[in-house]
Amino acid sequence: MRMTPRRVPLPRRPQVSISSVGFGAASLGNLYHAISDEQAQHTCAAVAAAGITYVDTAPHYGLGLSEERVGTWVRETPDVMISTKVGRVLEPLDAPWSRDTEGFDVPARYRRVRDYSAAGIRRSLEDSLVRLGVDHVQVALLHDPDEVWEQAVEQSIPELVRLRDEGLVDAIGVGMNQSAMLTEFVRRCDVDVVMCAGRFTLLDQSAAADLLPIALQREVAVLAAGVFNSGILTQPEPPDDATYDYEPADRGIIDRARRLASVCREHGVTLPAAAVQFPLLHPAVASVVLGMQSPQEVAADAAAAGSAIPPELWQQLVREGLLSEAVAEVLA
Repeated sequence: MRMTPRRVPLPRRPQVSISSVGFGAASLGNLYHAISDEQAQHTCAAVAAAGITYVDTAPHYGLGLSEERVGTWVRETPDVMISTKVGRVLEPLDAPWSRDTEGFDVPARYRRVRDYSAAGIRRSLEDSLVRLGVDHVQVALLHDPDEVWEQAVEQSIPELVRLRDEGLVDAIGVGMNQSAMLTEFVRRCDVDVVMCAGRFTLLDQSAAADLLPIALQREVAVLAAGVFNSGILTQPEPPDDATYDYEPADRGIIDRARRLASVCREHGVTLPAAAVQFPLLHPAVASVVLGMQSPQEVAADAAAAGSAIPPELWQQLVREGLLSEAVAEVLA
């Protein structure tokens, strides 16, 4: 299925525009299980055929494998906008190699070294450019600086600004699984974009209270990732063994997800479709980034993103207390 995702210029960098649905390419790094180069190529071809022109990758994903596969794709497909991440440098290890222990089914040919120094940020981006086979990327995101706020503000972000000034990257920002610190980056730093994973979803709308208002005020684009909260929102009816934020979901979360699913059914909408389209209701959100590892998943996500959702669905979710007051204000 081909969508027609809108192209959204970044407010502070209008020369950079992304599709409102993006491809999260952790799967190309063999996330959880290995996929062949052929499947990776077919998945990328399906992404392009669906009209998706924005891809997000990182050195962390498969110890560089995701970036290498993205690089193969973008050399054959024009007009793809790339974001990658900085903050983890890959140091080579001698053979024989064990398997990676951080969720990717790859040989541990490298070890990840968290390096948020200015030199580390520059090396991280320069290494990524080599793996991608490009001379610059559109977006570089500081990756998970949860424990290094001072170093990130004093060294990482200023170095990203220098890299932007030098033309190695068009826009800079931060990617995290929380909204509170992202809010401070937006408030205090010269960033163009942030990626917020799992904190603006049908089940967790916390970013609506802190991050999204300040991002809108300061014209910083928000990329919403993790919109399925790691699995619980991927099916029309959440199962008993659903996962939520990479852990087994507790009964309260499952019950809430099933209430969401029930309202969706009343309006002829699937829960995954509502999960994909919900973040785009907020004017601060430029793109929803979806992880896809096969042409079949691309087709399913394209169908979810392209299905019609009546405004009455969102209004009923507000009335039933399933959307927060901060979200209700935006929908009013």
